[in-house]
Amino acid sequence: MLPRSPWRTRGTAGVVAAAVAALVLAGGSPAAAEPSDQPGGTSGVLDSRALDELQKRAAEVQSGLQAQQGDVAAARDALTQAEQAVADAQQVFDDARSELSGYQEVVAGYASALYRDGGALTPLTLLLSGGDPGDVLSAMAFLDVVDAHAAEVIGAAETMRQAALDQQQRARAALEQARARQDEVAARVAELEAAASAVTDELDAALGDVDRQLAQLQQEQVDVNTRTAANWQRYVDQLTAAGIVPPPAAQLKDAPAGLPAGMVPVAAAGGGAQQGAAQLPRRPTSLLVLPAETLAAVSGAMKALGLPYAPGTAGPESWDCGSLVQSVYGAAGISLPATQADLFAVTTPVDAADVLPGDLVFLGNAESGLGHVGIALDPRTMLAADARAGAVVVRTLPVDQVLGIGRPSLEQRAPVPAPGPSGGALRMECGNTVYPPSYDGARQWGGYPNGLIPPSAMCPLGVAGHSLRCDAAAAYRAMSAAFAAAFGSPICITDSYRTYASQVRLYGQKPTLAAVPGTSNHGWGLAVDLCGGIESYGTAPYNWLKANAGRFGFLHPDWAEPGNGREEPWHWEYAGT
Repeated sequence: MLPRSPWRTRGTAGVVAAAVAALVLAGGSPAAAEPSDQPGGTSGVLDSRALDELQKRAAEVQSGLQAQQGDVAAARDALTQAEQAVADAQQVFDDARSELSGYQEVVAGYASALYRDGGALTPLTLLLSGGDPGDVLSAMAFLDVVDAHAAEVIGAAETMRQAALDQQQRARAALEQARARQDEVAARVAELEAAASAVTDELDAALGDVDRQLAQLQQEQVDVNTRTAANWQRYVDQLTAAGIVPPPAAQLKDAPAGLPAGMVPVAAAGGGAQQGAAQLPRRPTSLLVLPAETLAAVSGAMKALGLPYAPGTAGPESWDCGSLVQSVYGAAGISLPATQADLFAVTTPVDAADVLPGDLVFLGNAESGLGHVGIALDPRTMLAADARAGAVVVRTLPVDQVLGIGRPSLEQRAPVPAPGPSGGALRMECGNTVYPPSYDGARQWGGYPNGLIPPSAMCPLGVAGHSLRCDAAAAYRAMSAAFAAAFGSPICITDSYRTYASQVRLYGQKPTLAAVPGTSNHGWGLAVDLCGGIESYGTAPYNWLKANAGRFGFLHPDWAEPGNGREEPWHWEYAGT
């Protein structure tokens, strides 16, 4: 359990009741809107039984393909070795035949040298020549020796040729056996590919249904965002119509004594007055008065609604939860840190029952510790760059996950440690679990299976229909812009997110090179294949990426480096920042 601290909440029912009472005293909720119970529309899809059942079937095929992968590699290696053995045997045979031919030529040449006057020198010609009988006998003995040696040499060469021929035949037989084995393995793989293709058709149909659900939920989220922003602007307009010039935070920090004339304090749930806010008495309800800095910060956050979430980014195209808080308050004149842990460490806490618009809401649990930070809009609504939603959204404030409420308009406290994970739990960042880089589970991101991510949950790269997970897409666009500044044109790309169906097709084309369907990093929307010079080691574009990709969360995996078995200079993966 986490130690009790000023951030800890009281009972859920009591917190909500007290917070509502506080805001009723202050004139209602400035940003009232029907919050989304499913931020970004993603959580409603996580329990799609149809998708889970089909993914189970796809996983069965995937397991078969993975088990077969070893046989595919072994059959390929055996065939390669057999082909090399045939080539080696052919070379031995050719060498033996060449050697035999050489010996035959030497013997024939020697015999030719013995011809005299157009006839061959034989025992008969020696006798007829009428030479000395002793010379004739010596010559005949010499010829016998030459014939015997020639026969021996030629016989040995012929034996070598026959042995080489036998080796060649054995090698060819082994090659035929290896080809038969490869054909057998290929047939089994083809059966699995056919099963994968059949499942793919059903998966695509289910994914279409899920994508339609997601698109509807996302539209509902857009409507929530729009209504909330409109309600907030109405509240700001009410202040203007009432003639109120929002006071700086310094004038509201000492309630009730230091409040501007005509304003009264906001009641605290535990008694007394809240610091950092006031209200203008009027009928039928009082009007909440927030510091000018808070009004500016919340208004700035409203302008970011709908922009992508991307870890480690700080606008203007994408945000993470901490950088959004830091940016909007920094623009309003209040300097804050940029991470959820550092914000928790220094932001002055207030009782959770006293939550007001602009307060920071810190979420988490006992196991994972601090996991999110957002900006409160009312007792049950917050605005945040949400990792599960993949965007800046208005969402339900889950009171059972509140670790604390902080008020940035008050002076910062001495830093305290933020609650961290315990018992081996994975940490959370901006509402989503952070997996280690080696993690390869079937629910690695957003609750969707590999290659089965609905198009509505992806973000475009702005190039020929390519898309990635939204945080990776935002990082890629920033990297491509930096590349264009250096080389005059954006990064050239050939491949990005790869659906399960496309993985099946590619595996069918290149079973020994492509990843088993359902395991590719392309299927998580986290990998790209690049071109324009990047596909070759040592080029200027490749070297630039090696030196700069890390700034944008991209890396070139070790297995794709030169000398590591699979050399793929074009393949890059997003690992976050």
